[in-house]
Amino acid sequence: MKIIGPFQQILPLTGLPEKGPIADEQLTIIDDGGVLVEDGKTLQFGNFDALRKAHPTAEIEKIDEPMVLLPGFVDCHTHICFAGSRSRDYAMRTAGKSYLDIARAGGGIWDSVTKTRAATDTELMENVVARANRHLREGVTTMEVKSGYGLDMAGELKMLRAIRTADQFTPAEFVTTCLAAHIRPKDFDGDEKAYLHWILHELLPVLKDEHLTNRVDIFVEETAFSVAASRPFLQAAKAMGFQITVHADQFTSGGSALAVEVGALSADHLEASNAEDIRRLAASDTVAVVLPGASMGLGMGYAPARKLLDAGACVAIASDWNPGSAPMGDLLMQAAVMSASERLSAAEVFAGLTFRAAKALGIPSASADLQAYPCADYREILYHQGKLKPSFVWKNGERI
Repeated sequence: MKIIGPFQQILPLTGLPEKGPIADEQLTIIDDGGVLVEDGKTLQFGNFDALRKAHPTAEIEKIDEPMVLLPGFVDCHTHICFAGSRSRDYAMRTAGKSYLDIARAGGGIWDSVTKTRAATDTELMENVVARANRHLREGVTTMEVKSGYGLDMAGELKMLRAIRTADQFTPAEFVTTCLAAHIRPKDFDGDEKAYLHWILHELLPVLKDEHLTNRVDIFVEETAFSVAASRPFLQAAKAMGFQITVHADQFTSGGSALAVEVGALSADHLEASNAEDIRRLAASDTVAVVLPGASMGLGMGYAPARKLLDAGACVAIASDWNPGSAPMGDLLMQAAVMSASERLSAAEVFAGLTFRAAKALGIPSASADLQAYPCADYREILYHQGKLKPSFVWKNGERI
């Protein structure tokens, strides 16, 4: 048992609503606080001196400068298992080329598929570890990691096995998702229904046998998979025991309505969501995951986070870290910048990066995952728009 502190402020983010808007006045702020940790779990937040008196035999992990303590962030949507760069795509996009122009020139998702298929198992694993450790240093203690750049049996298994191996070489915690339904691969002989049938009947049973993931995702979009083909795919994956999530409403509406209909844990992107989509999400248990990094990378508007919150939705914020549309991967910076445009309170941002993001993954909020920022007032964190990084990060109660 140990007590970590004292902290100028602790924001435990407890007692806040799971859905809808949150005002900063609803935050619990513990001044001169400490946290009691044992066996990787947070037992209690409270006044540091009071905790010391109540637990005189506890080890003390002393904090000697003003710090604000928050729970560790949860990034509920990433693609950090990939090889290669898409800098050429980015340069073409900023020069005014369209998505189709870039794809015709050999770019787009298929470019990352080609490079990822060519990478070795070790290269992929080391890439995941390096990106996860950077995330961890920036306060992200739990992160979802998708496949989706393999798109055949060998490639998807290589990615998912690399993610599993990488988990042994970093303190970060992974939640793995199969996104074999990212696009229909160019080298697949058949239409979208045939490809989704192959995923269901050939790939997913192997993933189950090897315990590689219990989550399945699909990109529902005009350039990927139709609503009509995606519906039976998601229903079948759910019947097999997989949790389901959807890339929804990135460029056109339709995906989020399907996500709600089939009971997906989350609908992610939502840049093109309309008023009816927002109403449906708010009335459901499906988490609305907004991805400001993709909006920045593609030069498009943000998802309507403010409207979603005001309607009563559970809104999480994730990085979408990927080689094409969201290569930066700085979750706090993206959330801070978006919050200024969407008029999100600090409480709504921190909730969207912690317990609401954990809900999107179907996991409990991380207990003794903590991060401390070198400031005396929590409002400094978003004020610096991502440039203020945590000085200390704890995973399961251990400083990393």
